[in-house]
Amino acid sequence: MNLHEYQAKDLLSRYGVPLPAGDVAQSPSAAEGVARRLPGDRYVVKAQVHAGGRGRAGGIKIVDSVTGVRQAADELLGQTLVTDQTGPEGRSVQAVYVEEAVSSERDIYLAILVDRQTGRVALIGAQQGGEDIEERAAADASIVKTLLLKPDGIPVEGSFKAFARKLDLTGPLIAKGVSLFEKLVNAFIESDASLIEINPLAVTADNDLVALDVKMVLDDNALFRHPDFKNLHDRDELDPVELQAQENEINYVRMDGDIGVVVNGAGLALATHDMLSDAGGTPANFMDIRTTATSLDIAGGFDLLMSNPNVKAVLINVHGGGMQRCDTIAEGVGVSMKRNDRTVPIVVRFAGNNAAYGHTLLRNYGISYVEAQDMGDAIERVMALVRTEAA
Repeated sequence: MNLHEYQAKDLLSRYGVPLPAGDVAQSPSAAEGVARRLPGDRYVVKAQVHAGGRGRAGGIKIVDSVTGVRQAADELLGQTLVTDQTGPEGRSVQAVYVEEAVSSERDIYLAILVDRQTGRVALIGAQQGGEDIEERAAADASIVKTLLLKPDGIPVEGSFKAFARKLDLTGPLIAKGVSLFEKLVNAFIESDASLIEINPLAVTADNDLVALDVKMVLDDNALFRHPDFKNLHDRDELDPVELQAQENEINYVRMDGDIGVVVNGAGLALATHDMLSDAGGTPANFMDIRTTATSLDIAGGFDLLMSNPNVKAVLINVHGGGMQRCDTIAEGVGVSMKRNDRTVPIVVRFAGNNAAYGHTLLRNYGISYVEAQDMGDAIERVMALVRTEAA
């Protein structure tokens, strides 16, 4: 779950991360009101959208008066902001974040994430931050420094100080850097985050470190541990289909292909996609049925798949076990097919827990389908059906 900047800063402020004073506003007058409560006489007005590159797209404005804040907010609110990360359709700006302007002597890049190769929490950083950090890192990977934490999330003794020095922090900034790293690690682990990115992290003339911009992503699968986080979802920023899938306990992403895919487990789903691609097929979606999904949830997810007019055939590839039983998924598919007028060719590969019973349920629902013996057989059969439909 992506957070807006103001949400991320509110969460990180609870851990003592140094931040500029600021608040969110949904109208020009509210933005002016925020500015009047802030210290100083220079302000930053930032469009709140789930995308990077806002500065280069005109989504961040620095002004010298509270009336300037109101004018900047008026220009941004309701605007469709197009950045490198939004695509040509852009994102509508429904809120702005107004904060005091902080003068920076140097901008640092800092992030904390899960390293994919080791599965461990990692701090990464660069001595010079900015919106072009990705381009510079692609040209010279050595500018990015990495510190892997121990499996329990605790750093090796002295490693935070060494990492601070790698970011060219000296003198009193080393201790402040270590303190910031500790706070970020605590926030990352306790919030079940998958990314916290600070870009830029300002080094001020007073030798302070201040997080000027924050991007934060929370793990959707851990939201059951944080019921208060569910209110952080910005429904206007989410694909309505993907949002409905989440409400049905299904991880779902729409894609451009013509083969609907129903799978339990992300790893099995990725393997299924790879095999389809190798066979010349193109998936219409990614679907990972969570362990918490009921048969009615699964029916709702299958409804989404059937509502896609591009789907020419459906591949159901399920391994029943600790993830989901085959009969639970079969029942969900049966409920969905009973309430949908549309029919498409379906290939089913069930294996594991209650596989035979799953097939019995499908037949009892009167569903016509092709039974596959294994994954390879399932891929071949669905590809044959797609070619027949296209002929």
